[in-house]
Amino acid sequence: MDEALPPPGEALHHLAASLGTPRTTKLLSDRRGSRAWKVTGPDGAVALKANNPDADTVRDKAAEMAQEDDHLRRLTDAGALTPGYRIGAGAWEGGRWLAVRWVDGAPVWRAFALARGPEGDRPSVRPRILGIARTWAERLARMHATGWAHADVQPTNTLITNDGPAELIDYALACHPDHTPRVPYRGAITHTTAPEIAHALLTTGDDIHITATPAADAWGLGASLFWCWTGHRPVAYEDDTPREDKLRAIAKGVTIPLSGVRPWAFPEFEGLIAACLHPDPASRPSAEALASC
Repeated sequence: MDEALPPPGEALHHLAASLGTPRTTKLLSDRRGSRAWKVTGPDGAVALKANNPDADTVRDKAAEMAQEDDHLRRLTDAGALTPGYRIGAGAWEGGRWLAVRWVDGAPVWRAFALARGPEGDRPSVRPRILGIARTWAERLARMHATGWAHADVQPTNTLITNDGPAELIDYALACHPDHTPRVPYRGAITHTTAPEIAHALLTTGDDIHITATPAADAWGLGASLFWCWTGHRPVAYEDDTPREDKLRAIAKGVTIPLSGVRPWAFPEFEGLIAACLHPDPASRPSAEALASC
């Protein structure tokens, strides 16, 4: 166990029933107001998250964690998530914790490492990255069919499992048009924010909830694939550009020409990305259609 930043004892006590003993813990991340661990026992492994009570962030991570637990229950009841993904959740002395089934996979960025170079232009790579795109879309389509949008589609919130399929994680910001009250949705990572969401963020107050849509998820999917394949974000701006100015650039709906930054030509994949990045939400393909491309 990492003695410097151990998981909440309340969570470990709860997990004893499902994981058995002895257990080992590994700190995976400590950023943006939350921490994550892999907790492993003789009967399995889970991903455990808890808010950092000492963090100074603009977002209430404890409230988001409670909201994600609520979302997991609702999504499971709706059939969008497999029963057993949610392991447990509760309060601890510093806030909230949440445990979900461990997904043994690599981040999308790492899965695209070979494809980002010219040596990726080979028969074995093409079906792999198309398969990632299609199974990613399949997971989104399951949510969309129940009226939900993931609302945080980005490379770090999808893992590519060892046998190839993509698996969505992190449902804290998910949106449903009839789901109130909730923590107001004010966007997620800037680089995969759809133009219509960027426009809404720029034209509404910080306490106003914006409902993300399946069409915004499709843009996020295209932006993530663009980014992971080319190494470039789809909209041109500098790293140190203020977020508000980045959102203004995104809201214009103009993306970098894929043909100028792609590592090699792949018309089928390029067409899929371009369709997702259409500036008009109504003109983007559904996740269901993308899954069958």
